[in-house]
Amino acid sequence: MREGMKHWAALGLGGNIGDARASMAQAIARLDTHAHCAIVAVSRLYRTPPWGKTDQAWFFNACAAVATNLSPEQLLEVCLSIERDMKRERLERWGPRTIDIDILLFDDAVRSDARLEIPHPRMTSRGFVLMPLADFAPHHVVGGRSVNEWLADTDTTGIEIADGDRGWWRNTGARNAKGTA
Repeated sequence: MREGMKHWAALGLGGNIGDARASMAQAIARLDTHAHCAIVAVSRLYRTPPWGKTDQAWFFNACAAVATNLSPEQLLEVCLSIERDMKRERLERWGPRTIDIDILLFDDAVRSDARLEIPHPRMTSRGFVLMPLADFAPHHVVGGRSVNEWLADTDTTGIEIADGDRGWWRNTGARNAKGTA
C-alpha cells in the first residue's frame, strides 16, 4: 500500500455497452494510478444476466478494493469523473451502461445522505456484487453478516466466471495497448 493511504474501500464495477471488460480494466487502472488511490485487490471477472431491467445485454461485473487517503465524498467524485470521462450516460435506472462504479464499502462506515449511502443499500441482495466481493472480502461484515453469509442467501442463477485470473484487468489493458484485443 502506498504511504499515507489510511482508508479501505470496496468498489463494484459493471458495464454492458461496447467492450465492457476493457472499460472496467481502464477504470481500475485509472484508480490505481490516481495520486490518492491504490488498488489492493481485484476480483475475478464475472459475466452476469441483467438485473432490474432485464431486456438488455448481459453485463460484465467485478469488484476492486482500493486503499485511499480520500474521504468517501472525494472517492465518489473520482469515480464519477472516471465514468464521465468514459462517456457514461445515465439514461434510465438499471439500464445499459458503458461503465458503472459504485462505492460498496468504505472502512466500516455506515452513512446515508442524498448523495452517498454506505454500505451500498442494495449490495446484500445482488449476486453480481456479492460473488466478486467474496473473492477478496468473504469475511467482511456488512449489516451484521459476512459477505459469504449474504452470498449464501442470494440468487446467483446465470452468473458465470468470465475470467478466473485476478490480473484480468492488467492483462486486458496490455492486450488493448498492443492492439490485439
